[in-house]
Amino acid sequence: MRTIHEPARETQVYDEVEVLVVGSGPAGHSAAMAASRAGVGRVGLVERFNHLGGMPTGGYVVYIPSLGYEPDIWRIYGIQKEWVERLKAHGGDSLIQPPEEDVGSRDPQRIHHWKSYFGFIISGMVSNSIDADPDMLKVVLDEMIEDENGRIIPYMQCWGVDAVMDGDTIRGVVIESKEGRRAIMAKVVIDATGDGDIAAFAGCDYEDDWDPAIRSSNLASCFRLGGVDFRKYADFKADLSAEELNKLNRGFKAMHGAFGPNAMARNDQAWINTAWLGSCMKIADLTKHDRDMRLCMEDYLKYVRQVPGMENAYLLDMAPQSGTRGGRRILCEYTLTSEEFEAPVHHEDVVMVTGRYTDRLHAPAYVPYRTMVPKQAENLLVTGRAYSSTAKANDSANVIPHCVIMGQAAGIAAAIAIADGVKTRDISIAKLHEEMRRQDMYVPEN
Repeated sequence: MRTIHEPARETQVYDEVEVLVVGSGPAGHSAAMAASRAGVGRVGLVERFNHLGGMPTGGYVVYIPSLGYEPDIWRIYGIQKEWVERLKAHGGDSLIQPPEEDVGSRDPQRIHHWKSYFGFIISGMVSNSIDADPDMLKVVLDEMIEDENGRIIPYMQCWGVDAVMDGDTIRGVVIESKEGRRAIMAKVVIDATGDGDIAAFAGCDYEDDWDPAIRSSNLASCFRLGGVDFRKYADFKADLSAEELNKLNRGFKAMHGAFGPNAMARNDQAWINTAWLGSCMKIADLTKHDRDMRLCMEDYLKYVRQVPGMENAYLLDMAPQSGTRGGRRILCEYTLTSEEFEAPVHHEDVVMVTGRYTDRLHAPAYVPYRTMVPKQAENLLVTGRAYSSTAKANDSANVIPHCVIMGQAAGIAAAIAIADGVKTRDISIAKLHEEMRRQDMYVPEN
């Protein structure tokens, strides 16, 4: 490629914090919250959009799956559970969730009721999952930041574009905004960009290969419909034969990889997810996918209006963020493999216990802290879906609840490193687990 010369320049330091989190998606927001609650007095949170939350808010990924494996057990505890409690406090339009007595049920009537709600039936039983209103979740995430009484400083509509390095130690991040190019300095940086942007800028090696057959090799451009009767549609869909259902879904997929309508908290709204083979790391793929989805919208609406419950459907809105499922995976001290979902390795530095998000496993994987500690940079943690994992393992554990839990663990780890004056790779795992339990996270006792 042809190149140009950019002259050297001095960059103004915009702010200095103890912990700097780049990206406020499920992992980044949770990292900032956890660091503050673990005692960090000044946490910076960089976000490129005008709202917090990433995929479940700006990307309209309203489905938050597999929050527990039995009616009375949440292995996904902590801040993820707090999201649900806070959304419930805002009223019935904020989320839909099977009641506690339904979770784990195999009762045919309960299965019939929930099977047309995307992802609410897993391994033949009702799953502890939710569909959350994306705009109310934005409100909840802002409220959580405000509750920290100024210890978390959000920097909105700023894009992290470079790492400030001192040898192999990160000292801060360069941001770009309407104010120009600035630097924010920090003792510990947490890369929660989803694609490992900051770690890549810091010189960390990564993998970005994806199997075209798996979910994470696809982009999404989600949107919502209004004017629907979702319960009517759900009952219609639940009574279809497998052949009839496949025919219906093939018609939806013909519209640039769109799926059929899925539930929202309100019965008069529906959420549409999509899957289109492409890379969230490529300008051309991102441009084509989002534009093509808009250009086929009229065809989608004509098709969906033929379905019971959707006769009066109209386009309510389209997600302001592109849906991203897989980007860079940063090479860290340990790489999680798909085999660990079949034969678990009981890591002493475990931060999350989970099965594949699409399956209920009695022997889930134990994700270690080392998957977030880059081999090639000091005082930098990588959290969320860019954690160190093979493509298949990442595909199994990179959705919203997983990112929340990994982010919360990363924020706690950063706080411990600062308090003890050690590098992030050298923190006490006993202290990490102690604070994780204090913050209502699940840690195996043995």
